[in-house]
Amino acid sequence: MLRIAVMVSGGGTNLQAIIDRVADGSIRNTEIAVVISNNYGVKALERAEKAGIPAVCVSPKEYSSRAEFNQALLDTVNSYQVDLIVLAGFLVVIPEQMIDAYENRIINIHPSLIPAFCGTGYYGLKVHEAALARGVKVVGATVHFVDKGTDTGPILLQKAVEVQKGDTPEILQRRVMEQAEWQLLPQAIDLIANGKVQVVDGKTVITES
Repeated sequence: MLRIAVMVSGGGTNLQAIIDRVADGSIRNTEIAVVISNNYGVKALERAEKAGIPAVCVSPKEYSSRAEFNQALLDTVNSYQVDLIVLAGFLVVIPEQMIDAYENRIINIHPSLIPAFCGTGYYGLKVHEAALARGVKVVGATVHFVDKGTDTGPILLQKAVEVQKGDTPEILQRRVMEQAEWQLLPQAIDLIANGKVQVVDGKTVITES
């Protein structure tokens, strides 16, 4: 049984997709051990509590330095003895000591087809604003492993979504969530939980057998 920590900063729509897919059996051999937010009072924590999942907040505002916060975040994750960390809209830079401790065991969902519209400054609506400003015809989402760069880790899954006439950043964001993010993240967790993913020479190898 794969024990996962889902880390969130806001509404938790990707978290809800994971909760629902675990409940209906689409994500197999997986238990959500804890949901961790860096913000108090967010919808994601409500979603976790409603589903009976331990929900905790580790806020940088409670610590005198970033180093203290980073250590508290790592200590919290470690205390739940998880096998995989899932970043589902977690808008905090992951501490290097956590990346070292959970090498190739942290995955993130990014709302673009990496390497397009990724890296420092590209998050949330900013990604979709940039895509529309550039006039691209296809956008999408990517699940990747987290390394010490920004959106630079091995790519696990990607799914394309068409841009439509009249799209606003908000409309496009919603379509990418519905058609890509909410499908890819549960699929990635299921693959990992069932031993179908390896990282070899900085790239992922997926076995479907």
